[in-house]
Amino acid sequence: MRGRFPIWRRAEGQGRVAVDEHPGVWQCLALGGQHLLAMTGSNVLGPLLMGFDPNVALLGSGLGTLLFFGVTAGRVPSYLGSSFSFIALVVALTGYVGHGANPGIALACGGILAVGVVYALIGVVVMGTGSGWIERLMPPSVTGAIGAAIGLNLAPTATRGLGHGDVGTACGLLALLCMAGFAVYGSVVVRRLSVLLALVLSSAVYAVAANGFGMAPPIDFPAIARAPLIGWPHVVRPRFSAHAMMMLAPVAIVLVAENLGHLKAIGAMMERPLDGLTGRAFLGDGLATILAASLGGTGVTTYVENIGVMAISRVYSTLVFAVAGGLAVLLGFSPFVGAVLHAVPEPVLGGLALGLFGLIAATMVRVWIEHRVDFSRPSTLFPVGAALVAGSADFTLHIGGVTLGGIITASLAAIILNQILAPRVSKETAP
Repeated sequence: MRGRFPIWRRAEGQGRVAVDEHPGVWQCLALGGQHLLAMTGSNVLGPLLMGFDPNVALLGSGLGTLLFFGVTAGRVPSYLGSSFSFIALVVALTGYVGHGANPGIALACGGILAVGVVYALIGVVVMGTGSGWIERLMPPSVTGAIGAAIGLNLAPTATRGLGHGDVGTACGLLALLCMAGFAVYGSVVVRRLSVLLALVLSSAVYAVAANGFGMAPPIDFPAIARAPLIGWPHVVRPRFSAHAMMMLAPVAIVLVAENLGHLKAIGAMMERPLDGLTGRAFLGDGLATILAASLGGTGVTTYVENIGVMAISRVYSTLVFAVAGGLAVLLGFSPFVGAVLHAVPEPVLGGLALGLFGLIAATMVRVWIEHRVDFSRPSTLFPVGAALVAGSADFTLHIGGVTLGGIITASLAAIILNQILAPRVSKETAP
């Protein structure tokens, strides 16, 4: 792969915008903001579930995205946000009680940094040897299963946020309906900004119903007004422990599978394979995780929400992601913006997440179709089926004090079963 950056040209026509094109300055800014908002729910929720500072998470995700942009020479359209793959293990490692600041952040960051090192080393190996062995270890049937399992594993987060049938639920479903309606029936600009427009419109409706008529928990506007515009995020230095590093290191396998699945999904959407960039993508993601952890942030990964946004907008320009990363860095230094993000109604975020998580699962189905995965073979059905069930049910194992959450067990099920059963298929199909 050539290391130089592409020369981005202005997109022509009303269709998709390619990696080496741009839709114009104002649309780049708006679309970058949309990607920022699309990842905000999970990028803030993930740190909160682990007791991390959301502003540090924003800063880490923005810097990580820019670093990824540089390592991949601006050729892979991806946003890097807080990975949910770390949550169960970090909570188990630190004994976090579920509210307030986590006193074990430094210890967790040491383990997360170790994951980044392992991940980056895998990227270097792939760059030197090619991605063939990764492809054999994780063929499209496996990466599609892991990617779909991740989306299904996160789905309960969306449904819990939607509530149980009150006004908030209605506003969340309105957000989902608006996003889908704008994406299907809107003009080119409206389709590209469908997530952002749906978020603003449904949040406004929620504010009227909740703050105006008292029909739901109100948005805390005074808290937004009290928050300072500029402030330094609470940076934490990692503390290294052999136990923490060994406990978290296996997450690197999940991140590899996750990133590979995302690359396949993006390549399928763009009809432009990204196989030659696999090693650089792994390296960039690993280095970004090291950077985020060194600041006291969570591990990062390419984000399913932003892949969903691309599926809707059909804008794949990497400049848009550079804009999103830059905006996240700036917003990481603003407690006011952090307060605004916290104020977005949970049901609205849940409705949008429901659609976006569903899109990534559907995109994985497209990966299977594009690669002609043969589902008539039991050797394909068992790895895929086991991964989907383990991921959606959040099947968790506790082995020797180590906790393996649903995403890890789904990944291991798909990879191990495929390796056991694939040789049998090779014998059967051999001439």
